[in-house]
Amino acid sequence: MTSNFPPALSRRGFLAGGAATGAALSLRPAWADTHRAFTLRAAPGRARLVPEPWGESDVWCYGGIVPGPEIRVRQGDRLRIAVENALDEDTTVHWHGLRVPNDMDGVPHLTQAPIVPGETSTYAFDAVDAGTFWYHPHQRSFEQVGRGLYGALIIEEANPPQVDREMVWVLDDWRLTQEAEIDDSFGDFHDMSHAGRLGNTVTINGRAPDAVPVRTGERIRLRLINAANARIFALDFGDLAPQVIALDGQPVTPHAAPGGRVVLGPAMRADLMLDVTAVPGATISVIDRFFAQDAYALLDLTVAETPLRDTAPNWSMELPSNPLPEPDIARARRHEVTFTGGMMGGMVERQMGLSSESGIGGMMGGGMMNRMHDGGIWFVNGVAAEGHILDPMLTLERDASHVIAMTNATAFHHPIHLHGHSFRVISRNGTPTAHREWQDTVLMAPRERVEIAFVADNPGDWMFHCHILEHQAGGMMGVIRVA
Repeated sequence: MTSNFPPALSRRGFLAGGAATGAALSLRPAWADTHRAFTLRAAPGRARLVPEPWGESDVWCYGGIVPGPEIRVRQGDRLRIAVENALDEDTTVHWHGLRVPNDMDGVPHLTQAPIVPGETSTYAFDAVDAGTFWYHPHQRSFEQVGRGLYGALIIEEANPPQVDREMVWVLDDWRLTQEAEIDDSFGDFHDMSHAGRLGNTVTINGRAPDAVPVRTGERIRLRLINAANARIFALDFGDLAPQVIALDGQPVTPHAAPGGRVVLGPAMRADLMLDVTAVPGATISVIDRFFAQDAYALLDLTVAETPLRDTAPNWSMELPSNPLPEPDIARARRHEVTFTGGMMGGMVERQMGLSSESGIGGMMGGGMMNRMHDGGIWFVNGVAAEGHILDPMLTLERDASHVIAMTNATAFHHPIHLHGHSFRVISRNGTPTAHREWQDTVLMAPRERVEIAFVADNPGDWMFHCHILEHQAGGMMGVIRVA
């Protein structure tokens, strides 16, 4: 991992230091018929991202805190959220992963007019699915999210599985100066054409991670949210071997994380069941191993001397299903989407036997610069997006099943997010997935081909983009119309 910014502040927890309408979706269970009102105020603020002796950092935030206030409701509740814009620029709020009506989706100029400074806009929708979600702007998101505008949105099940404790970890990284201020290099060409804006300081819930006390025999439900612009996490919990029970808010058959690592691209979430099987007095380091050469200890779990119980409980881990329509794969309409561009994009396209007309030239130089003059770095089916007002790249028949076969013909990972829907990930490189997991953001490796399937039951024009926010800003974005 390369960088062109000052080295990280030295403390554990810092990387360099080691550390339209939606009637079909108004599904309100009888047991949850309440209206919940919230207010979010987006404004400049100060937050202590790093410990003393460094001071607080200038941030943009909701409600004066980073992350913003946790919104927690029950499945079926009706939410009404007033968003006040106290910034000096336009903003919106997107409810990431929620199947909301199109006009509540928070995409400027596509689903709503931006919220101008000094004004308030109100969002209202039903909490259709239980699960772990989050909220963030879709206006200049590469900077607004990067400065701290985001928060957790938790929708509880009617009958959640039994646990001893629940924790929410909102993961982020920040590019800080030696004075602990946010580096202003947003929209940097190197970030846009490579892996995105990688920071030098990782936080959990807006603070440099500290040790977390646990007890032998304890069962913890851990909700993970990756709010970083570009950082991909691959968390290794050592011998604890957590069970994955939900991905992107949607239940999945409980299973151990593949390869022992919980991998989360930007915007992705995972719910884990963590049984503390270590002996009293032990210390378990949670290691981020995505960048093998730069693995670091995210935090320690310190096991108390007094156990809670001798062995892990045998309670069920299964989550109840959400009301998602099942796609009919055999009868599904098929669509092809190819992602190209970025540094070394032309080389990858040639290696994959694709034309390089839709991507950036070779390793660097003329091809890259020629495409830059045309206004694009990244391309979806040969088109680089500019702004949010786009002609649909695909028009999907409403209430029909669809399969989108996606090819990542680039040298970089891309977490691809579809608004307004969840989809099943049905294959990777032609091999069926083990759990056919429901997701709303799927991480694609370089040169990987992924097939997703879903019923297009939510009408409107929906964003479809890479959630490495610099890649989105550089053109990796399109619109899928459901009509």
